[in-house]
Amino acid sequence: MRLRHRDGTAVHLGHCADVHPADTLEGITARLAAHAEPIRRATGEPVVGLGLWLPAVTAAALAADPAAVTRLRRELMARGVETVTLNGSPYRVFHAPVVKRAVYYPDWSEPARLEYTLDLARIMARLLPDDAERGSVSTLGLAWRTAWSRTRMSAATRQLDALAAGLRQIAAETGRTVRVAVEPEPGCVAATTEQAVEALKDADHDWIGLCLDACHLAVAHEEPGTAVARLLAAGLPVVKVQASSALEAADPVDPGVRKALEAFTEPRFLHQTGEAGQSGREPLGSDDLGPALAGALPGRAPWRIHHHVPLHEEPAAPLTSTRPVLRDTLRALFAGDRAGTDHVEVETSAWSALPEHLRPAGAAGLARAVAAELDWVARELVGLGVTRAVPPAHPTPTTERTGRA
Repeated sequence: MRLRHRDGTAVHLGHCADVHPADTLEGITARLAAHAEPIRRATGEPVVGLGLWLPAVTAAALAADPAAVTRLRRELMARGVETVTLNGSPYRVFHAPVVKRAVYYPDWSEPARLEYTLDLARIMARLLPDDAERGSVSTLGLAWRTAWSRTRMSAATRQLDALAAGLRQIAAETGRTVRVAVEPEPGCVAATTEQAVEALKDADHDWIGLCLDACHLAVAHEEPGTAVARLLAAGLPVVKVQASSALEAADPVDPGVRKALEAFTEPRFLHQTGEAGQSGREPLGSDDLGPALAGALPGRAPWRIHHHVPLHEEPAAPLTSTRPVLRDTLRALFAGDRAGTDHVEVETSAWSALPEHLRPAGAAGLARAVAAELDWVARELVGLGVTRAVPPAHPTPTTERTGRA
């Protein structure tokens, strides 16, 4: 979907393809037909955005084969789908039976993370629609916090310098700008916007900024307006915002609430849980919901759980969602005279991790659910004064972007 801010900025709204993952180019193409195209039809829009995820081995092969990227671009365009952003946080298979902390490795102290991210940037430069100003690649909040050290931070700083240099080279060779967005997440080295500002203070902000995930902001109990103002003051751009909502429990010691929360414990992903701080104190945190329920958190204040729940509807009582935080995030970025970002991605990626009774029924049900989320976000943006814009019809590509940066 395309929208336009009052300052003239073209705002790209799409959804994250983690919701229908694939590990090969053939698998990605099949998912476009099975999932992405039905979502576009369900929205009634001529073009819908899709934030692709490519595992490292697939990204390396595509980055080395510009003709294959051109074929993928054609497949996207033929289905009324466009890509301006890639999700570069998970390095390997994101939907393995057990992911947990494995999703944070390799981290930004390791060369493999740099190579992967630059491969994604090379691909993004060739996938961008002709009229798009720039592309983006989101990446993890530097590393999982355990075992981090000054030595590893120094290595990460060098890697980020090399990243900026690589992105400049890609722009020089392709004529397309791609920026990388570090995504603060509870449990990571850059867990909050404050920590991200400190970690990225010496990075090249022309090429490296932040991905604001509204779910992560909520779990960290950050106030969106304050967070965005902090980034503006630091000159750190919001390259991308992920429209997402966390699970919330107002009274986590209530037996009914605890029983409802138990249905959301599952073995695949980490569900970091943040308890609001009391009397001006910092929030408390647990790395997963199971340990929080087992006593890792006292439960004296509301919990917010890193469990992405649908944007367009609230969970059944006694649970709620952090949709108000998402609304405040969008307001902080788009209600002013200047757009705070131009890439908006609906990121309810782990539908299969929801309790079974909350999962959409089949591919058609999933398409309707994602379309409803996109519509909800679009209506929220319109309510902030952003207008809908009709994108140009997708032409058949006549030129191939070649060469590897």
